[in-house]
Amino acid sequence: MIEQGTLFEKVESEPLAARLRPQTLEEFYGQKHLLGEGKVLRRLIESDNVGSMIFWGPPGVGKTTLARIIAKRTKANFIDFSAVTSGIKEIKQVMEQAEKNRRFGEKTILFVDEIHRFNKAQQDAFLPYVEKGSIILIGATTENPSFEVNGALLSRCKVFVLQALKTEELTELLRRAVTDERGFGRQRVVISDELLETIANFANGDARSALSTLEMAVLNGELNGDTTIVTKETIEQCTSKKSLLYDKSGEEHYNLISALHKSMRNSDPDAAVYWLARMLEAGEDPLYIARRVTRFASEDVGLADPRALEIAVAAYQACHFIGMPECSVHLTEAVVYLSMAPKSNALDVAYALAKKDALNMLAEPVPLVIRNAPTKLMKDIGYGKGYQYAHDSEDKLTNMQCLPDSLLGKEYYFPTEEGIEGRIKTRLAEIKDWKKNH
Repeated sequence: MIEQGTLFEKVESEPLAARLRPQTLEEFYGQKHLLGEGKVLRRLIESDNVGSMIFWGPPGVGKTTLARIIAKRTKANFIDFSAVTSGIKEIKQVMEQAEKNRRFGEKTILFVDEIHRFNKAQQDAFLPYVEKGSIILIGATTENPSFEVNGALLSRCKVFVLQALKTEELTELLRRAVTDERGFGRQRVVISDELLETIANFANGDARSALSTLEMAVLNGELNGDTTIVTKETIEQCTSKKSLLYDKSGEEHYNLISALHKSMRNSDPDAAVYWLARMLEAGEDPLYIARRVTRFASEDVGLADPRALEIAVAAYQACHFIGMPECSVHLTEAVVYLSMAPKSNALDVAYALAKKDALNMLAEPVPLVIRNAPTKLMKDIGYGKGYQYAHDSEDKLTNMQCLPDSLLGKEYYFPTEEGIEGRIKTRLAEIKDWKKNH
């Protein structure tokens, strides 16, 4: 046992995420839209035709790793530069070295992590060296480079958007970590595929977070001889997320989102905030919740309060910008607002009724009067004939028929008296009276 402990210390001297850092494109997980066979970035790397570029994406998706793979593939000098700790003095020193390398025919790839943290003067210091090819600049940022990187520098870089890793990609990465000798392959680790998927779900697309969680779970696993057993309880203790451990594709996942939805529909802000907290503290993706809240805004509030959709969309954007845990308050604001808003499902009902008719009458022709007539032939056969331009009438209304003959007089939207929709109902009644009288 003592000998095993010594070996363990040697093998595990670095964090798991560092030991498993991909060394080649073949080992790299995710970003198939950029690195799949025949895709643009892969072709640039394989042809050794890499220019200055910026990787934009969330944490833990491989921005630094990809830059290192490129450096190794192109046999360039690789300089790792942090925008957090470096100033103009350090930039100039690095640029001078890069210029010397260029004279000897050597490429220099300068990788700048968190490039959005550089101010304008620091970013401008790179410009002349990028322009004359002294360096190939690869910047990494979690912020939109359109807003955070100087236009002059941005125009000289290709921007590649890296996406959060999918659950199945993270699960495969974790499976490899258990068996690979660089991971826990020299130990006997027992962990089910279900728990690997649980860790992958918890990581929300972040490979570094997934590997760190796995590492902590293995280090705290139950020892049985020379075997380490990782259980559901082990992961609960390591993540402090007891309610996390529901399968995001399973029943409990849908039970919780249903509870949130129905609590808001029932105008119960306390229950709604509780179910929101249950999901967020379980490790649920805040963007998933924000999408469901956005749907609710139109399905259950609708035109009773048109601001509901604005607030829901704003909450989604806030979640996208800053993530957890900070975005919990934005979702709380949206959930409480929607709980207290007047309720109307008139839009949901309207679409369901119209959808039924649309599916049964897909071949129903558009009335000639409301067809465009961009050619003489179309005009000659009656396209647009008799069209009435509403803005030309005093009341901004016409009696023109817009539904097919078979649906004439059919109604789908039945506004309620709730909130602003009450005013819309009155207006709709006025419009219908006008059309009946004309």
